[in-house]
Amino acid sequence: MVRVENIDASLNFYCNLLGMSEVRRTESEKGRFTLIFLAANEDAEAARANQAPCVELTYNWPEEDGTTETYTGGRNFGHLAYEVDDIYQTCQTLADGGVTINRPPRDGHMAFVRSPDGISVELLQKGDAKEPKEPWASMPNTGEW
Repeated sequence: MVRVENIDASLNFYCNLLGMSEVRRTESEKGRFTLIFLAANEDAEAARANQAPCVELTYNWPEEDGTTETYTGGRNFGHLAYEVDDIYQTCQTLADGGVTINRPPRDGHMAFVRSPDGISVELLQKGDAKEPKEPWASMPNTGEW
């Protein structure tokens, strides 16, 4: 479960840029929260049918006075790991979408980015690592990952 502060920004990151699918959503008027469950596209049908493991985005609604909680450290999550078909294309899509590639895929196997809520997301190349390739091979780390 990952706590999020902005549903639209989070869905843009996880679905539009990272390629996941929303498989179900629950809204609780009484509890004042929204739960959004995401799965990798290839797992989406199984997740819908079997309620298989998913990434859960939890959005706690603002208080009556409009105040919201800011999440840091232990209130959100450590990091997620997500396998991708083409690590170079995924990183390019994320970069084109305004996401900083904190740890570029210099080895053709692993990269790290951060979600709009600062959650560290590890990207792993499915199968064998790709051959090192520019601009990624010589790109330095940026920020924290």
